[in-house]
Amino acid sequence: MSFLTWVSLLIFVEQIKVYRNSDTNSEVVKEVKKKEAVKESNPSSDIKDLDLKDLSKDGTPIKISAQPFKFHELEAATQNFRLDCCLGQGGFGRVYKGQLEKTGQVVAIKQLDRSGRQGIREFVVEVMTLGLADHPNLCKLIGFCAEGDQRLLVYEYMPLGSLERHLHDLPSNKKCLDWNTRMKIAAGAARGLEYLHDKMRPPVIYRDLKCANILLDEGYHTKLSDFGLAKVGPVGDKTHVSTRVMGTYGYCAPDYAMTGQLTFKSDIYSFGVVLLEIITGRKAIDESKPPGEQNLVAWARPLFKDRKKFPQMADPLLQGEYPMRGLYQALAISAMCVQEQPNLRPVISDVVTALNYLASQTNIPGDNSAAHRSKGGTSFRRNKGQRDKKIDGKDEDARSRDSDSRSE
Repeated sequence: MSFLTWVSLLIFVEQIKVYRNSDTNSEVVKEVKKKEAVKESNPSSDIKDLDLKDLSKDGTPIKISAQPFKFHELEAATQNFRLDCCLGQGGFGRVYKGQLEKTGQVVAIKQLDRSGRQGIREFVVEVMTLGLADHPNLCKLIGFCAEGDQRLLVYEYMPLGSLERHLHDLPSNKKCLDWNTRMKIAAGAARGLEYLHDKMRPPVIYRDLKCANILLDEGYHTKLSDFGLAKVGPVGDKTHVSTRVMGTYGYCAPDYAMTGQLTFKSDIYSFGVVLLEIITGRKAIDESKPPGEQNLVAWARPLFKDRKKFPQMADPLLQGEYPMRGLYQALAISAMCVQEQPNLRPVISDVVTALNYLASQTNIPGDNSAAHRSKGGTSFRRNKGQRDKKIDGKDEDARSRDSDSRSE
């Protein structure tokens, strides 16, 4: 493992210790700086055979659930990384379908690009993030391999692939996702993001939320994957993390893109784009569209202002088989998430509450009647502890009835 990779890993682990032991923050920070200075002055102290499971500070072990694999085990699992076992290729390497010989378990194995320094950084961050995480809506990291210059990650296999495959460029013989399934997928993705933001310690900013990174298990159970760009989020009095702008064009929050200041609201913007894709069936960026429609958010913003145009935004493949008020409410959530000003975007816990409600409703094809009206209300907070406007439930229905009566 290279010197730069070791320093990155050391910093990441020390950040974890900082947040877990807040009473000794100042001492830990001083020690981190001291260790970085030692590494910079002595590059020859490269750690080549680092066992991530035993990595610790002052003898306190960092518990990582992922197990180490030998390279020959993963080579055998993929039949020497045969091309017909390749599931796809991302920015940092290829992903293969394989079967572990010892257990017979079917897995997905990502082989990172050996020539890319960023791929090595992704390996370290992903092992540390998923190795410490435990949530049903996060893709489980089974193990890793750091042998020689090989860097591989072993995940649970998701048989239905990515959400992207089920939304965009569908073959003519493939049925599109129905409305209920779309809301179920959106709610699952939101719960995974809520875990990262609110329940994981230290809290984590995903930074690369997009349809390609949302994987689907049997029954369309949602799991977030690919945490190579994840970043420890701000805590206490800090409002943001300053970092180099990274992510995917079309999903990246404009405030983060312009300033490099990463916040939890950066993820909320990305989630709003994903939700908009789920509702509309359109891509975040689609250069095959006319100039005014190539950017999904830019296309949607003027339509958000006129409820009468909301049906125009629904995926044509749904053929009108969705609850009208469910469409209104889902679009309202998306509109709030993609607000240009980050302080106007909701917190993830309120997004989860709203989408859990929508996912719990049963859509009867062709029935847009009052049977789908909400009996309760869900409020959105722009920040924790602050209540904002209701987007569904009785308040939404009342506004809808008022609007209908005025239009009549």
